[in-house]
Amino acid sequence: MILLSFDIEEFDMPLEYQREILFEDQISISRKGTIIILDLLKKYNIKATFFSTVVFAKEVPDLIKRIMDEGHELASHTYFHSDFKIEHLKESKEALEKLSGSKITGFRMPRMYPVDEIEIEKAGYLYNSSINPTFLPGRYNHFDKPRTYFKIANVWQIPASVTPIFRFPLFWLSFHNLPLVIYKFLARWTYKKDNYLNIYFHPWEFTDLNQKKRFNFPNYVSKNTGDLMTNRLENFISWAIKNKYSFGTFNLFLNNYNLK
Repeated sequence: MILLSFDIEEFDMPLEYQREILFEDQISISRKGTIIILDLLKKYNIKATFFSTVVFAKEVPDLIKRIMDEGHELASHTYFHSDFKIEHLKESKEALEKLSGSKITGFRMPRMYPVDEIEIEKAGYLYNSSINPTFLPGRYNHFDKPRTYFKIANVWQIPASVTPIFRFPLFWLSFHNLPLVIYKFLARWTYKKDNYLNIYFHPWEFTDLNQKKRFNFPNYVSKNTGDLMTNRLENFISWAIKNKYSFGTFNLFLNNYNLK
C-alpha cells in the first residue's frame, strides 16, 4: 500500500530562514493546509496518517475530531515542533490520546532528527517513522540504515521511501521539484521493489510559500506550493488509483504485515 502521511505542526520553518512569524500565523497557515488535505483525501475516500504536535492539536480540536471521524490515524510528532525533551515522548502520546480519544501507537521526530529508540519503547510506541535512509548534506546521513521496515528495541522502524538504487528520496522536496512524470516513475519502481511506499508532506506546503520577503525560502522549498501542490498531489492520487495501488494508515500496514 501507499502510506501517505502528513506532519501537522506549528509552521515555524520561517524562523530557520531568519524571518519572524507570529504564533497565530503559524497555526492558521497549517490549519488552512490541513483542511485542504482532508478535503482531498475525502474526495478520493483514502486514509492517511497525521503526525501531530500537541501544540498544534490543542489549537485545532475541530480538525483532530475530523481526522478521527473520517477514519484517519493520529500519531505523535512530539509536543513542540522546535523544542524536545525525552519526557515529551510519553507526554505527547498521553496528551494526544486525551485529545483524540484514540490510542496513539506511532511516532515521528520533527525534521527526522535522531531519537533514542529505547526511550520510544519505554514511552509505549509500536512504531517510529523518523528515518530518511538517504544522504542529504546538512540533514541526513543514513546510508547505514535499512531502506525498508526493520525493528529496534521492540519498535518497528518504518523509514521514508527511497529508490532501490542510489537511495534517491521520495519525500516532500523531491515531490515539489521533480517533473511529476519522473516522480511517478521512481515511485512505481520503488513500490514494485518494496511492495509499499512511505511518503510524507506538511500542511503548509498546500499554501502559497512564494513570499520571499515574508518567508525568505529558497526556490526549492517554495516551488510548486499552494494550489500547484494540491493539483500535483491530486494528480498523483488519481494516477495511483488508476494503477490499482491502495492507500492506508501505518496501523493498517502493521496489521497487514502482522508486525504488532
